Amino acid sequence: MRLRFSRGVIAIAVIVVVLAVGISVGLYNLLKKTAPLVVAEAHCMVKTDKGELGLDPEQAQMSATIAAVAARRRLPERAVVIALATSLQESKLFNLKYGDRDSVGIFQQRASQGWGTKKQLMDPVYASNKFFAALVKVKNYRKIPLADAAQAVQRSAGGYAYAVHEEDAKLLASAFTGRVPKALHCSYPPPKAQTPKPQPRTDEARRQLTRALGSTDTVTERRGWLIASWSVAHAQKYGLQRVAYGGNAWSAAAAATDDDGWRPTTKPTANAVELS
Repeated sequence: MRLRFSRGVIAIAVIVVVLAVGISVGLYNLLKKTAPLVVAEAHCMVKTDKGELGLDPEQAQMSATIAAVAARRRLPERAVVIALATSLQESKLFNLKYGDRDSVGIFQQRASQGWGTKKQLMDPVYASNKFFAALVKVKNYRKIPLADAAQAVQRSAGGYAYAVHEEDAKLLASAFTGRVPKALHCSYPPPKAQTPKPQPRTDEARRQLTRALGSTDTVTERRGWLIASWSVAHAQKYGLQRVAYGGNAWSAAAAATDDDGWRPTTKPTANAVELS
């Protein structure tokens, strides 16, 4: 028995098919147009022969600041390791506006315990200086277990917890103190097409670095790489597009394509770290 369909039924079926195809094509084109708008988030990575560790840009900035303050105070790398491990435990290297009771900042220091005002403690340079000022008073802080040194400063309820961050802190310290060159790799998404390209605020970047480090002079190669790492970590904040030192240059454009950014440069670099 053969089924017969009226012209009306056939017309409705054709309309349904046409609408389905039209909707599918429309969705495809919409997704095709919106896909380029999806960009990778800004992120950083420390890479050394000892391992790798991913960081949020703010974590990279706090790590760089801690290392710079330690260098200004002429402290050994061990002091930086202790400070980084402490901050990893207390705030995960974020400059927090909140915490237990009145604890704030990268070390979760408390105004009620004499560390300073809340405004001061939210300044990573100030907070780092206060931490190191207390650390150097700890007897044999370079030789005793990291958790003991950190606990002597922080007097936390769970001082043992600092120890679990020691290896990550060592990795970060090797990069941000400048001991391992080109160890920090940051990638920042480019501005949208309709957004004006930000002008590099190199003077402001140098002023803020000077607050932490004391000066931007590259007295040694290690200090030069510390400054270069600090600059890459703060590149997005100050609109820096290029950081050059030691025959190598990091550029935001290169980092956006291969997640690295460092390239040997054919243009000779001066002894100072070049920002642009």
